[in-house]
This record gives sequence, C-alpha cells and structure tokens, in this order.
Amino acid sequence: MQRMGMVIGLNAEKIEEYERLHAAVWPDVLRMITACHIRNYSIFLKEPENLLFSYFEYHGEDFDADMKIMAADPATQDWWAVCMPCQKPLETRKDGEWWASMDEVFHHD
Repeated sequence: MQRMGMVIGLNAEKIEEYERLHAAVWPDVLRMITACHIRNYSIFLKEPENLLFSYFEYHGEDFDADMKIMAADPATQDWWAVCMPCQKPLETRKDGEWWASMDEVFHHD
C-alpha cells in the first residue's frame, strides 16, 4: 500500500458548488475509484487559503496504469468536467499534474 497526498487550489466562488458535488459523488465515479485500487480517500478544505488536500491509499501494483484507466472512463471524464472549473492548480505543480503531488515526510501508525 502506498499513501498519497496531493494539493490544489479551489476558486473561492466555487466552494459551495464543490462541496455540493462531493456531498453526492456519482456512483460510477466511486466505483471507478475503487476499481483503480484507491482506498481510504478523503479531501480536506483549508480556508481562507482555499486549498484542497487529498489523501488516499493506493493498493494496486501500477499506479500510472490505473490512473490511465480512470482517465479513460467516460463517467470520470464527465465528473472531472464539472469539478475542474472549481479548481485552481498550483503554479508549482510538476508537468502533467493537475493536483500537485506531495512527498510524505512523516508517518506513524
């Protein structure tokens, strides 16, 4: 299992919409998340900076391959189409990233 942390900005005028969307995530999207070996997935909001922090555990063997499967899923593409306008990617993210990946510096069970 690999713990993953990512961060992205959230447009202030889209906070309510983003929270509403995530209060009722589409079942097909949730099924794809599970099918791609993601477990224990949470998203946190830090205001007033309007930063979203996501944490999840990846239980698969090939994260990049699973993310390509997810990206090819029509329901996921539709979900991203409504969520992405709410988000504000960090300027410092790596090439090819939407959510900026983070390095784990500490863990305690």
